[in-house]
Amino acid sequence: MCSWLNQVFNGTRTNFLINLEEKQAIETTQRLNDQIRISPVRVIDQDGEQLGVIPTAEALKLAMEANLDLVEVASDAKPPVCRIMDYGKLKYERKKKTSKNTKQHQVHLKEIRMRPKIGKHDIEFKLKSARKFLEQKDKVKFNIMFRGRENAHHELGRTILGEIQEKLSDLAKVEQAPSMASGRNMIMVLAPR
Repeated sequence: MCSWLNQVFNGTRTNFLINLEEKQAIETTQRLNDQIRISPVRVIDQDGEQLGVIPTAEALKLAMEANLDLVEVASDAKPPVCRIMDYGKLKYERKKKTSKNTKQHQVHLKEIRMRPKIGKHDIEFKLKSARKFLEQKDKVKFNIMFRGRENAHHELGRTILGEIQEKLSDLAKVEQAPSMASGRNMIMVLAPR
């Protein structure tokens, strides 16, 4: 294998290992139960009341009696602050909160192309697919393409787009009004309400 190629692969591997170590470090920043070595610690119980500064062994005993974990909340404080809580529940809530933020719908722009001499049934069929896109919270771009002599009759395109706008008014609002984009295309963009 080439030496430069080997360096590239080793560099990638090193970056991967660094990222993996950082991820593990983030997960293990809080010490709990037997990982807490410093004694004494300031303890807060599950109800949020301060129990005061007590030895770590006694705090662990209190946590085990309550069938909960002793979690180090503030390690920088003197003495460190520990809380009696259910650590599994805390991890679950954090994971749920982060996954909730990532599950947002990404809005796509769907394009529907037509010609000015389109038939009524074809318009209905295109409207059905536009409705489906709008219900999925995607934007819809209607594009009417003019060719040759059709370019002299832009009013046909405007009437078609006006008809579409009227039929989809319950689901969508006009984001971009019908206008000539380039020399041969008339465009209208609808966004979901």
